[in-house]
Amino acid sequence: MNKDYKTTDMSLGHPIKIILLFAVPLLIGALFQQVYNVVDTMIAGHLIGDEAISAIGSTSSLYALIVNLALGLNTGYSVLMSRAFGAKDDNLLKRKIAFSFVFNIALGIVLTIVSLLILKPLLRMINVPDNIFNDSYKYIVIIIAFMLATIIYNMFASILRALGNSRVPLYFLIISCIINLASDIILVKVFGAGVEGLAFATAIAQTISAITVSIYFFIKYKEFIPKKEHFCFDKKLTYDMITLGLSYMALNCVVTLGSVFFQSAINSLGDKMITAWSASRKAIGALMQPLSCLAAALATFTSQNYGARKIDRIKYAFKWIIIIEVIASFIFIGLGFLFGKDAIYLISGTTDEDILENGYISIICHFVMYPPLAILFCVRNGMQALGHKIIPVSSSVGELIIKIIATYVVIPKVGFIGVCLTEPVIWLIFGIYILIALIIEIKKKMILNVIE
Repeated sequence: MNKDYKTTDMSLGHPIKIILLFAVPLLIGALFQQVYNVVDTMIAGHLIGDEAISAIGSTSSLYALIVNLALGLNTGYSVLMSRAFGAKDDNLLKRKIAFSFVFNIALGIVLTIVSLLILKPLLRMINVPDNIFNDSYKYIVIIIAFMLATIIYNMFASILRALGNSRVPLYFLIISCIINLASDIILVKVFGAGVEGLAFATAIAQTISAITVSIYFFIKYKEFIPKKEHFCFDKKLTYDMITLGLSYMALNCVVTLGSVFFQSAINSLGDKMITAWSASRKAIGALMQPLSCLAAALATFTSQNYGARKIDRIKYAFKWIIIIEVIASFIFIGLGFLFGKDAIYLISGTTDEDILENGYISIICHFVMYPPLAILFCVRNGMQALGHKIIPVSSSVGELIIKIIATYVVIPKVGFIGVCLTEPVIWLIFGIYILIALIIEIKKKMILNVIE
């Protein structure tokens, strides 16, 4: 990393130290976002009521699906930018950044328009209960209307991370979360705005973060700003960007599409189960972030070293990051058993024993399967960074199939316990599947062939 921390060359230095240092800002940012999400839910539960949590929770998977269309593309673009940066090819890097600018803005506009047009039928499709339908619609329509701001922020954050800078996106995320939280309190507590206030608070924070990170990039990274000639159409570059971008998008969206089906089954169980699920997901997501962030850091490391053609560093990093993540997973299992029920109470503010008990069951079922989830995160991210698309995407397709089966066959018969067990079973099956696939690829020397 140079002295002003603008970029980091991850092809130099001790692999694990570099990955951990890069992952720390990602982790702090992710945990900060999770803390905000928890507080946001607490504000909804304590100041508005359990139905507010249900209204927001009932639309969470739908919004995630829409946004992940764009975020998946940006992750793929970031991998290719990291390769160009690792190869020290500044001209190629600027062309890839130019492509990202054009495609993100165009996609953001199209996604916003289409999503708003089909929003009500989608809410009906996922079985949002009638008593919370209006609040759910009010919340999600405001969030989607400002989706372009979210896409622009993530575009610039992905570019900065591709250059090895994970600190600056963290700073802007923290500012955004503080603005979001302050706006929540003002709009909900002072003005009594309800779920619309929570949505507008998010929209305000997203817009400010998009504007400020854009300004920062154009001021501090002038040497990476594309010029007119970098916006010219290039068939090979366009193919590379779209295919890898679509690969990541498919992975993200297939997983999230499964969650949309899954959400419809949860919504059919009633308000209490939606609240229990929403509260437990906050805790599950919070301790999932260290695993996810380390895997994301591994992907950036892998991409840069792919560009630099440093094979041994990639193999070494794969092995040790998986070991570190599995050890962390067992620590999280202990935390879940000790403090799971307290977490549900803290997050939801409810005293309803059914919500507290079911939320705790959900936490335990998920936490015990964190070790295979850790393996799934690491191997899937690492293989995609090396250009392997079929195995990671096939694991996501398998996840979609299982969630559909659970939605229409398992959950209607067994109820909430089916909700609690579906994802953990998926993590176990595909954690084993993708690890075996990686070992086979290494034995066939396919991983090395991709690099060499």
